[in-house]
Amino acid sequence: MTYAISKRLLQCIVSLLGLVPVTVGLYGVIFGPDFLQGTLTPSVDLDSHFRYLSGIFLAVGLAFYACVSGIERKTLLFRFTAGVVVLGGLARLASLLLVGVPSAGHVMGLGLELVVVPLLAFWQGRLAGAYVALAHSK
Repeated sequence: MTYAISKRLLQCIVSLLGLVPVTVGLYGVIFGPDFLQGTLTPSVDLDSHFRYLSGIFLAVGLAFYACVSGIERKTLLFRFTAGVVVLGGLARLASLLLVGVPSAGHVMGLGLELVVVPLLAFWQGRLAGAYVALAHSK
């Protein structure tokens, strides 16, 4: 795969997957934990914490979008954002092991957090390396 195709494909995938944290984060900020369709009314503190974390989730999506343009030059931001996602995935994995298996949507999120995002970070790193090599060869 050529450098240009690899770059464009990574940009498209990051743009598409960025919809997940932006949409879910925004939805969580606006509607709170009610959108999870739980039967219990959350406490005020739980609602506050949920909306705070939803805001962080939204920010993660926006950070990924900030990387799309010039993705080959945004390694530090991309890796930091990916690291935040992986750390969140590890926390979600701890919940799975300690409390039980969550709904399918959360399990899919776990797969994105612990498999897909690290692979995207690896791909971005390779692309950044190719960019540097191309720049030095001119």
